[in-house]
Amino acid sequence: MQLGMIGLGRMGASMVTRLLRGGHACVVHDHQSGAAVPLVAEGATGSTSLQNFVSALSAPRAIWLMVPAAAVDGVLDALQSLLSPGDVVVDGGNSYYHDDLRRAEQFEAQGIHYLDVGTSGGVAGLTRGYCLMVGGKAEAVARLTPIFETLAPGRGAAAPTPGRAAHTSTADRGWLHCGTHGAGHFVKMVHNGIEYGIMAAYAEGLNILRHANVGRQTHAVDAETTPLRHPERYQYDLDLADIAELWRRGSVIGSWLLDLTAQALASDRELQGFAGRVSDSGEGRWTIQAAIDAAVPAPVLSAALYARFGSRGEADFANRVQSAMRREFGGHVEKLGDTSLRKDGV
Repeated sequence: MQLGMIGLGRMGASMVTRLLRGGHACVVHDHQSGAAVPLVAEGATGSTSLQNFVSALSAPRAIWLMVPAAAVDGVLDALQSLLSPGDVVVDGGNSYYHDDLRRAEQFEAQGIHYLDVGTSGGVAGLTRGYCLMVGGKAEAVARLTPIFETLAPGRGAAAPTPGRAAHTSTADRGWLHCGTHGAGHFVKMVHNGIEYGIMAAYAEGLNILRHANVGRQTHAVDAETTPLRHPERYQYDLDLADIAELWRRGSVIGSWLLDLTAQALASDRELQGFAGRVSDSGEGRWTIQAAIDAAVPAPVLSAALYARFGSRGEADFANRVQSAMRREFGGHVEKLGDTSLRKDGV
């Protein structure tokens, strides 16, 4: 099958490579002209403009966007006048499902099909395959089934679930038509909200382990420092890289995210190459908003999202307010730096 791909970044380029290896024909376009060069070398057809890109596709066309959510509308606006009734446009990025509802209505008024496809797999998707969460009308989904089948991991990616009837849907192949317009991105939105929570749980747990030797450290004795009453209970120097590796084997908290954590710790045990500024691309916020709208408690996912805000310094002013209040009501002098906790008494 022929597919046009717009956006050849970390995931888009790998998806094209997987499709080419699966026997599909791909026409590619990116605002950075050099991004297409290695894919053209693998057999893709490059393009120098959107007009050239659309002209290289056979009607009815199938076009997949893998661009940042903020760029989607601009690309779609530029595309719309170049397309014809019967064409299919897929947004495979992390768009807000509210936007899908508007875009689908806009395109369908022109006879153009619109699909939203939440795509999970990251940079490893080239070899592992991509989990695809599809929203839109069944007719368009059926047309792109060969593409979904090639991009998805396939049945061999996981053992059959005990008690589940075999082959009752495409879910066991790694892709699923979740529902009408917006459903694919809604499912991906919640998927990413869960991802925030899992990542935060691993991070917080490993940080507790890292501080398990706090009893060996010297603490200041003053009104601003909570005393450690039983230092003898915190005398462990734990190897976090080994523990992460241990948990990968037989532990109930094993996962691909843990595999990646173990890999990171193996190459940099103190993670000195990271500043600890954790970004969010919107899905966690939208998940919490959906939970609020539906009156569904989501305290873990909410806390994980707010922790990301804090990692970027967004809590700094609030913390200064608290320091100011403590000084005003109790004369407390703010302790700066790490002078209250010196390792090994030095």
